[in-house]
Amino acid sequence: MRDRRLLPLGAWHQPALVISDVDTLTTLPPREFRQGFAEIIKHAVIRDDRMFEKLQSFDRSQLPALIQRNVEIKAAIVAADERETTGERALLNFGHTVGHAIERAGEYREFLHGEAISLGIVAACEISVRKAGLSEVERKKIVKTLEAFELPIRLPADFPKEKILSAIRFDKKFAAGQIRFVVVSKIGFARLATNVTMEDIEAGIAVL
Repeated sequence: MRDRRLLPLGAWHQPALVISDVDTLTTLPPREFRQGFAEIIKHAVIRDDRMFEKLQSFDRSQLPALIQRNVEIKAAIVAADERETTGERALLNFGHTVGHAIERAGEYREFLHGEAISLGIVAACEISVRKAGLSEVERKKIVKTLEAFELPIRLPADFPKEKILSAIRFDKKFAAGQIRFVVVSKIGFARLATNVTMEDIEAGIAVL
């Protein structure tokens, strides 16, 4: 009898269609609704400066088109690196190295995912100023955009920042002891950097 343990359990198939029921979003509590904009802002910062500019005067009537554009951005990045071999797909992790560590440090109770990613984006922007030449003007613009969508840009005064640094070492992007960190040189352009140090990350966390 064939050993069932050797049988494949499944396979990945790319979607042929994505359907978004935008009206469903109206049923979300305000905090849950707002947290979703962290990923939207992230996509704009790493790939689409025109979408970023549109976010400066956003209203809910633009939501269907905004969702469509975000699906397009993520789909294009994933399709370009389906098996995660080129590093292109890692760009979607902008803000997530510190963001995930904040979630872990807060025992997954302090912040919603999008809120933690917002804080991670603030830290990543500070690191991008140091390592990728992001201008101070654009750094401030990104932070102000997060703030405009009522996302957190600072940690509570009593939050244990030392726990964030400890939690970062659990991040899967620390491959073979090397830090792989997503930085942006300007709004709309991201890259994967290998020259980011723990000191740089500490500096990013320090501004929170």
